[in-house]
Amino acid sequence: MSAALSRCDVAVIGLGPAGACAAEAAARAGARVIAIDRRLRPGLPVQCAELVPQGLALALGALDGATRQPIRQMSTCIENDPSVDSTGFCGWMIDRAAFDRLAVEAACASGAECRFGVACRAVEAGGQIRLNDGSILDAAAIVAADGPRSTMGHAIGLSNERLIQTRQIAVPLTRASEVSEIYLTQGLPGGYGWLFPSQSRANLGVGATRTDAHGLKCQLDALRLRLLRAGPIGAEILGVTGGAIPAGGIVGPIGKVGAVPVLLAGDAAGLANPVTGAGIAAAVMSGKLAGKAAAALASGDADAAADYAEEIFDLFGPSLDRALARAEERRRADCSAPDWRRSWVAFPEYWQG
Repeated sequence: MSAALSRCDVAVIGLGPAGACAAEAAARAGARVIAIDRRLRPGLPVQCAELVPQGLALALGALDGATRQPIRQMSTCIENDPSVDSTGFCGWMIDRAAFDRLAVEAACASGAECRFGVACRAVEAGGQIRLNDGSILDAAAIVAADGPRSTMGHAIGLSNERLIQTRQIAVPLTRASEVSEIYLTQGLPGGYGWLFPSQSRANLGVGATRTDAHGLKCQLDALRLRLLRAGPIGAEILGVTGGAIPAGGIVGPIGKVGAVPVLLAGDAAGLANPVTGAGIAAAVMSGKLAGKAAAALASGDADAAADYAEEIFDLFGPSLDRALARAEERRRADCSAPDWRRSWVAFPEYWQG
């Protein structure tokens, strides 16, 4: 018995923010879109610190149904020195599961077919995608939005080579806060710790470029004990999560499998900031661009892939280049004394030179 074959104009792999926005944009452009995600439900499990910048909040009406509270400023603590407050880093704490669900609902409302619990098992030389349910997906263009370890990216030789590993717990807050707290220390090479308040609880986490799972857990335990002694958090652990963040800059962002063009978006394209780890805004923006370009490719615009790549480098190249340079400076100094103010976005020194 032959496998069921689904034909479409645009296939989207992954239905996080990048994939959902790509599916919506492609469908709005008139393409027949099939989007898949290996998870059973949008946004779950949550693997995100859930802080988005003010600019993204203003640009997306979908945030209206997913916000938890505002963030008014950032407080940065270097080693054990007093914290430095920065008012220019406002944003919103979001409910990431609700954010993803709303993005998927918008894609479906635009005409995209979204399938959950379906994963890419193999990619044929001709561009067909074999799925784990035994069916085959055949598309004129593909958007790879399946995260930092993208199956589709790997299939076409475009993988993220450098990753930041993260571990995060949810903890109760003992007092309300609208300040995101950042902790820089040599114990977290290439990364940092964070406490992001979200109503009555907070996301407490750590990330680093070179560490094993045990080492990361020890660093998170140490930060948790430090904050327990200081008083802003309670002792209960309400949840545990973690994941990987790309930290090597732009991957691709275009390729081919057979004659089928592939556009990488979001974390699959390496668009997360390698210093801060922030990636939601880049996922949304690149997803919209990728969906529009994929629809154009499917309708016969052969230049759409190159145009997409140019837009990605124009939009994200300069900021990622700076972040990569700062991350490399810090990596080289990790065994001695990093120039902390030059390595973190809240300080003027980061933006100089």
